[in-house]
Amino acid sequence: MLIHDSFCKIIATVGPASQSPDMLEKLVLAGVSVFRINFSHGTEEEVTARFAAIRALEKKYGVCLGILCDLQGPKLRVGTFKEGAVTLKEGQKFRLDMTGLPGDETRVTLPHPEIFKAMHPGLELLLNDGLIRLRVEEHSNDSALTTVTVGGVLSNHKGVNVPGVKLPISALTEKDRKDLQLAEKLGADFIGLSFVQEPEDLLELRKLMTSRADIISKIEKPSAIEHLNEIVALSDAVMVARGDLGVEVSTEMVPVLQRRIVDECRKAGKPVIIATQMLESMITNVTPTRAEASDVATAVYDGVDAVMLSGETAAGKYPVQAVQTMHSIIRTVEKDDRHRQNLMRRDKLAGDSAETAITVAAGIAARAIQTANIIVNFTDSGQTTLRTAKFRPGVRILSLTPKIATARHMALVWGVTSVVVQNLQSFEDIQTEAGRAARESGLVEPGQKIVVTAGIPFGRSGETNLLYIINA
Repeated sequence: MLIHDSFCKIIATVGPASQSPDMLEKLVLAGVSVFRINFSHGTEEEVTARFAAIRALEKKYGVCLGILCDLQGPKLRVGTFKEGAVTLKEGQKFRLDMTGLPGDETRVTLPHPEIFKAMHPGLELLLNDGLIRLRVEEHSNDSALTTVTVGGVLSNHKGVNVPGVKLPISALTEKDRKDLQLAEKLGADFIGLSFVQEPEDLLELRKLMTSRADIISKIEKPSAIEHLNEIVALSDAVMVARGDLGVEVSTEMVPVLQRRIVDECRKAGKPVIIATQMLESMITNVTPTRAEASDVATAVYDGVDAVMLSGETAAGKYPVQAVQTMHSIIRTVEKDDRHRQNLMRRDKLAGDSAETAITVAAGIAARAIQTANIIVNFTDSGQTTLRTAKFRPGVRILSLTPKIATARHMALVWGVTSVVVQNLQSFEDIQTEAGRAARESGLVEPGQKIVVTAGIPFGRSGETNLLYIINA
């Protein structure tokens, strides 16, 4: 059984640089727990092959790996130019329209009627990741006259952001609906929903889904922040997608919003992921910048469940080194006494349920018994394990479940190693299976104390009412 030794998990995006079975294996050995498949790129055949390779690695190493299928969502882009690109100068007038004709220095097609409907004089439009800015002077339902406030080179199909405006557009396109069907057919563990603006976007996705894959809401729109509590409540996990979020809000607000989102997820006990540009320079360089190392460390100090690599592993020159570097940063922080102290300060023992009392007590017991360095959960749905991880007990969590889908979902959760076991029928089965699994995992030595939590009667989801201390 392969055991990753970090509490914070690593997600790696699969792409041309990492899609071969050999490279995927190297990434697993380097510390990846969840693979992200970006549906903005790749054919059905490529996606199917990636699934098969990842599942083969699960069997080879006896490890449960999660697969996140990230839906593209609506992409707001300008059309094309006669010469492929133009240079816009500050102060010049520039028209956006829906004619569909190739653009020039005076105009370009913007094939999105919903943007024109949301316009008003003075509205600022951000193009090409915010490098170019246009101010709306006047508009109709199919055209707008703007003034260039920040110029630059604008080329074919560059993106458009409309900060501060809730656009009348679904988070799911026709492409997303087809991609969702493929993801569920292949057995995706997580579905990433882009362009989330309001809780209704999640409800729409739930209605379309036929599987029990977890939904990960990507927070990249300011309107999502306005509904953050409801979105977190409706999500199985949340991703702080700092790319588009950093375009839609001022740069200095990104770390503030990141901390707010992390706190809300930690409070709700929902896994939270920090993504985008974590080790961006490693796309072309074998070592990261000091600022990037500090960025990863900050996320770990905040107790996030996972940190994600995008272009670093999808298209970078050093995918394995990027994962190794991220793992090294994580482990260095987790060995720092201030990390544990910081997590304990941030942990709020909220809630008055018996389940909460049991899981909190399990962490206290594990810390109180010096030889106990593991908590074993028996769980059907994963709720017992999620509840234990919520309070960051400071020791590893071994999650035992009869369901492979549950085990793969736990691959995203802080501090958790999952093992699929047979259905248990009695309290004696618990003691036997807990000791055996703990020893075989290599997390404990024979005779060491382990803290066990479970729910009796078995098979009843969400009920944890047993805490027991046994010898491995």
